Amino acid sequence: MAAVDVEAVDFEPEEDDLMDEDGAAEEPSPRAPFAKLKSAITGGSSSTFDSLPKKTKGRGFVEATDSGRRSRLAGGGFDYLHSDGGPGPLRSIEGWIILVTGVHEEAQEDDLLNTFGDFGSIKNLHLNLDRRTGFVKGYALIEYEEFSQARDAISKMNGTALLDQTITADWAFCNGPYNSFHKKNTRRR
Repeated sequence: MAAVDVEAVDFEPEEDDLMDEDGAAEEPSPRAPFAKLKSAITGGSSSTFDSLPKKTKGRGFVEATDSGRRSRLAGGGFDYLHSDGGPGPLRSIEGWIILVTGVHEEAQEDDLLNTFGDFGSIKNLHLNLDRRTGFVKGYALIEYEEFSQARDAISKMNGTALLDQTITADWAFCNGPYNSFHKKNTRRR
């Protein structure tokens, strides 16, 4: 093997290494050195922060303010849609919504507004389009302010033709027996 010459490098800073471009040495900073910070996650201690409470993250830590918040939420103050419990239509927050299916793919909002507008003022109409094709997906959601208007629209438009295609109209939200739905759709494994 061949011998390799190694030169030792001195990493100690010298006086001329610490000088500015002007040639003057920097003066020490008048500020006090920074205090060691306490980690909020590991709970590391520091002499300057020992008097402060330990910070905790997440939902599992209960404080006095959390208990007040829970009692405020448990007290209510929420809007509920009360029903008699029997099967039938349910009102949404803003009005009575009907679901119209079998809508022709080239139908426009104006077609539905003209047809269903005969039963009362339409508060809102959603005619969803397929992103890929740009045509109507085949259903529409129509919202009426009054129950009687929505009921009349359903009874008179269910099974009629719109743009040479038969449409069906029914309530979008119904309060029906919960158990009968699950009995029909149970799968055995």
